[in-house]
Amino acid sequence: MSIKTEYEFILPKGYVDNEGTLHKKGVMRLATAKDRVLPREDPRVAKNPNYLLIIVLSRVVVKLGTLRLVNTAVIEKLFAADWKFLVDLYREINEDSTNNFELECTKCGHKFKAEVSLQGGA
Repeated sequence: MSIKTEYEFILPKGYVDNEGTLHKKGVMRLATAKDRVLPREDPRVAKNPNYLLIIVLSRVVVKLGTLRLVNTAVIEKLFAADWKFLVDLYREINEDSTNNFELECTKCGHKFKAEVSLQGGA
């Protein structure tokens, strides 16, 4: 069994580098526990908790156009529409799908998709 770990994307606006080149196509990989934990120790996050997502995205966006490196400086300079797109994609591939399951009714056999809470009841 294999798991998809990388997801191609196309930014709505695109990142414009210092030479004026537009970069729209990219690849985002699944986040690891390390990607979620280490950025919290960064002093920039201590000063501004919103900076956490900039660091996380700089770790999981592994390709953007012809750039050799995607780092926090690149993520900081994204247009707002592209920032939102990447945040939404990150959440979709790393969080949202974990609670969505294909279920089957035991009485009639009807198959359907549903979000299931994994927290348990009290």
